[in-house]
Amino acid sequence: MIVMIKGSRYPTAQTFRSFVGTQALAPSTSRQNQSKTFLVGSRNRPFTQFKMKSATLPLLIAGVTVAAAYPITGDVVNCRSGPGTGYSVVKQYTQGQDVTITCQIEGTNVNGVTIWDKTADGNCYVSDYYVQTGVNGYVTGRCSGACSAPKSNQATVDLIAEFEGFEPDVYIDPTGNPTVGYGHLCQQTGCAEVPYPIPLSQADGKRLLASDMARFEQCITTMITGATLNLNQYGALISWSFNMGCGAAQTSTLVARLNRGENVNTVLAEELPRWVYGGGVVLPGLVRRRNAEVALARTAGSGPALPAQC
Repeated sequence: MIVMIKGSRYPTAQTFRSFVGTQALAPSTSRQNQSKTFLVGSRNRPFTQFKMKSATLPLLIAGVTVAAAYPITGDVVNCRSGPGTGYSVVKQYTQGQDVTITCQIEGTNVNGVTIWDKTADGNCYVSDYYVQTGVNGYVTGRCSGACSAPKSNQATVDLIAEFEGFEPDVYIDPTGNPTVGYGHLCQQTGCAEVPYPIPLSQADGKRLLASDMARFEQCITTMITGATLNLNQYGALISWSFNMGCGAAQTSTLVARLNRGENVNTVLAEELPRWVYGGGVVLPGLVRRRNAEVALARTAGSGPALPAQC
């Protein structure tokens, strides 16, 4: 039986008795750190101590699973079809609305938070940045089948760094987007989300690049479900999605063909060269980058990447 307790206030002993029936529950006198400690048990089970803070934590009480509901903190927050900002919006939540988290997974970085919460509203994911769980980290299990994305190899890092170049100050890229460092697309005015001082040092630029690449490693791992890739083929896709965006990658013919099981190098050689436009004009830099990605994918000698090893 699943029991849901909503709201951020502490439940009373009366409330818990109404949920667990004959379970005995008694509050202790501990009130450290604004938390309340309860002792839960029954005639046949020893009492178990747990604490409640600003949001309800998942509990297992004498075989009864208590699913937690947590409040949304943003004014209007998108819940998406996958763990990333490139996925389509399924529904929206409003500030103070309670959401029940069924599992969690790594995804797109939102203001320094890479955890995404799958809610009880079907196939719907919301960034944990906007959910008041009371902790910085996981509060429930990883989503079934979720695996950590493979890390890109050095050849991929070198390719991205070469084509992005390094700029310590914010600049406008050829497609009109404010950018800083090694191709970091600014999410806020003046790149306010960047956790390092601007102008960037090259060392901080490399740290920001690693953080940015992790987002694309996760989104490619999540969306490629029907292909086996080595690290160089995977790296070509990381570079491409880093350049064009996860949203564009998700809806692309390239990904659809890979997931139908078509030959990987054939698909990449035919599809990557189509992604060379900026503002409706063919950009020579994108032509060179797509050619380099195809060449990387065709380079033998790299280890396995996808499917991810869980």
